[in-house]
Amino acid sequence: MQPIHKSIAPALSFNGGYVDTVGFLALQGLFTAHVTGNFVTLGVSIVHGTSGALAKLLALPVFVIVVGVTHLSAARLNRRGLASLHPLMIIHTLLLAAFFGLAVWLGPFKDGDSVAALITGMTGVAAMAIQNTVSRQHLKAAPPTTLMTGNVTQASIDVFSLLGLKDGKEREVIMQRLGPISRSLLGFTLGCIGAALAYLAVGLWCLVVPVVVAAWTCVEAYKRKADIN
Repeated sequence: MQPIHKSIAPALSFNGGYVDTVGFLALQGLFTAHVTGNFVTLGVSIVHGTSGALAKLLALPVFVIVVGVTHLSAARLNRRGLASLHPLMIIHTLLLAAFFGLAVWLGPFKDGDSVAALITGMTGVAAMAIQNTVSRQHLKAAPPTTLMTGNVTQASIDVFSLLGLKDGKEREVIMQRLGPISRSLLGFTLGCIGAALAYLAVGLWCLVVPVVVAAWTCVEAYKRKADIN
């Protein structure tokens, strides 16, 4: 049976691309998982006078606070000898479900800084903050599930390193690293494309997809009884 990070990480990468894409489309350019992107779109909002500037400003402190609370909660559970991966995945899934419910109930969002948009957007940010924390602390053997720039950089380095490399052991090491990175990139790409098509087809109801995917990761983590520290 393959390690749990090889099954969960690609699914989380899919969700990373999917949720970020829907958030950007529905919430006036808000990235729920990509903090750096919010700085860029904040500048765009200021220059063009579009809505969503407040949401992008709030996203950073909300993201930081949720990451901190998630880390402290996991550490406390671990000190008590309890597995923290599965409980965190459940909370992550519940927040995604809340994000979906709020989006359908309160959307569409013409003003990214409205109370409805802020509540919905920050719920999505909180959900993806937990995913980022889980990725860093529990899936250390897997590449990041939301930040693809580093993955693309490493994949490019590895591919070009293979050109002319004859040492069998070094080639094997590179190929073993390329596998997880490739799966993560593929999952994220499919998430972005799938989100765009689903959003065009059914609007904000498309957010049910990442909830289902997250629920599957919860079941997978429970079945494997895994807690990657």
